[in-house]
Amino acid sequence: MNHPTVTAGLNYLQPSALRPFSYTFAPPPDTPWESGTYELRPMPIADARAAATPTDIEREGFVLRDAPTTVRDFLDDAEVTAVYHREVAELALAVTGGTRAHVFDHLVRQREADRTALSFGRRATNGKAAANGRIHNDYTEDSGRRRLGMVLTDPDEAAAVRRYCIVNVWRSIRGPVLDTPLAVCDARSVMAKDLVTAEVRYPQRTGEIYLATHSPAHRWSYFSAMDRHEALVFKQYDSQLSGVSRYTPHAAFDHPDAPADAPLRQSIEARCLVVFE
Repeated sequence: MNHPTVTAGLNYLQPSALRPFSYTFAPPPDTPWESGTYELRPMPIADARAAATPTDIEREGFVLRDAPTTVRDFLDDAEVTAVYHREVAELALAVTGGTRAHVFDHLVRQREADRTALSFGRRATNGKAAANGRIHNDYTEDSGRRRLGMVLTDPDEAAAVRRYCIVNVWRSIRGPVLDTPLAVCDARSVMAKDLVTAEVRYPQRTGEIYLATHSPAHRWSYFSAMDRHEALVFKQYDSQLSGVSRYTPHAAFDHPDAPADAPLRQSIEARCLVVFE
């Protein structure tokens, strides 16, 4: 698995007049878990470790950092909240240059034992979400704006913010990821017309994300064999309208050179709102 670029299938949404949706809980009777039709497109995915120039959070929209963690058990929710959220906030500030960081959620994922075709990553009976193989961006223009007030609940504090962004921090929690790495799309290669607003339905609310339709202009990358001491930080929203990356679509993919006995990928993602002063 030392090839600078691999060709692998990525799940693009096929254009439709209907707004796609997915459920995070068992849907009502006769309602599918998700709507929309997807096509697995073979795309070149470059190993960013081999890039001549390191990536930049404000240019490509993503960066890899060596960021050892003191967390002992990522399946211990209390430890993750008490210890890892602080580590993520510090890392987000170091990467973005922001002045305040607020971690507001995290999610542990595990590849299915039968390595079934990648889908949107719904939760299994053990409570872990599966790897998400749908190309998506965690926030839209509207939901990115709404998130500020959900995190900063004091209206005066939220109103005083001039610029903020939301980043996702992704890490392996087991060992080197060989089977289903995370691919990220260069923010400069994504056009507004490529992004489709979709609903994510939770028990108490409905959120919004972007899905992506195919474009040959998309430039995809991943970091080979990401290990526990590394963290991938990528932009999911920025309130600044120009001059910076704003959206970084991403998706898990089956690595074509993964060993047949590769351990199942286990990862954690944490979302963080960063305020700039």
